[in-house]
Amino acid sequence: MPTKRQRRVAEQIHQVLAELIQFEAEDPRLDGVTIMDVLIDREFMVATVYVNSLQGEKAQREVMAGLDRAAGFLRYELGKRVQLQNTPELRFKWDESLETAARIDALIASLRETQNGEEAENADAPN
Repeated sequence: MPTKRQRRVAEQIHQVLAELIQFEAEDPRLDGVTIMDVLIDREFMVATVYVNSLQGEKAQREVMAGLDRAAGFLRYELGKRVQLQNTPELRFKWDESLETAARIDALIASLRETQNGEEAENADAPN
């Protein structure tokens, strides 16, 4: 369970990285990238940054390559904007929660269709 300070620092990192990626990163592979979440370890040495893209899963490889290339710049700028004793190492991970949510929605929709089809069959059957 993260401490209040961990949550506060993670939120600061989230805001700064979102601004940097949106307004200052010049790599076209980072267009439409969204920071979904940031988790920071107890020692504030490693920040795990969960990202996704408006282009979806098909852009995952390109986005991750762009983030790996920009990691030094992002860390440097982060160090200037967030006051910490040490600037954490940034580890980027693809956030799959959107794809998982879409699969769950599709499953629920198919269950509803099946249920509605069974109700229609039961209504047509003679008693």
